Amino acid sequence: MALNNIEQLLKKYLEAETSINEEQELQRYFSSPNVAPHLEEYRALFQYFSIAKNEKTNVTVALKPRIKYLKWGSVAACIIFALGFFTFNTMNKNNEHEEALLAYYQTKEALNIVSEQFNAGTTKIKYLNAFETSKQQIFKSNH
Repeated sequence: MALNNIEQLLKKYLEAETSINEEQELQRYFSSPNVAPHLEEYRALFQYFSIAKNEKTNVTVALKPRIKYLKWGSVAACIIFALGFFTFNTMNKNNEHEEALLAYYQTKEALNIVSEQFNAGTTKIKYLNAFETSKQQIFKSNH
């Protein structure tokens, strides 16, 4: 194996980009007796992996039996969610109707106020019209 190829594979290995075949090639290289001196520090790492791969344990892990309450709990949660959604939706529609009525009455009141002010302004315009006709009569008589 070319040393340059091993260095590139080692770089890819340290960046977690190697395939299983490339890792096996690195394992074979570092298991051999002729490892380059500047790569000797990685030999212990690959030796540890080869030893750890063969380790086995005798400890048994007790697993709890699975309870089927999770299934019924999820069904109950869906039902509660659906009821909550419909209740909220109904309350929201009632609130929207009440808000629309309130907005209608407020708008009606505002338009009444504008109408009263407009009518008060038109009475003052009548005085201006009377003044204008009097002014026209005075100018006609002077000319």
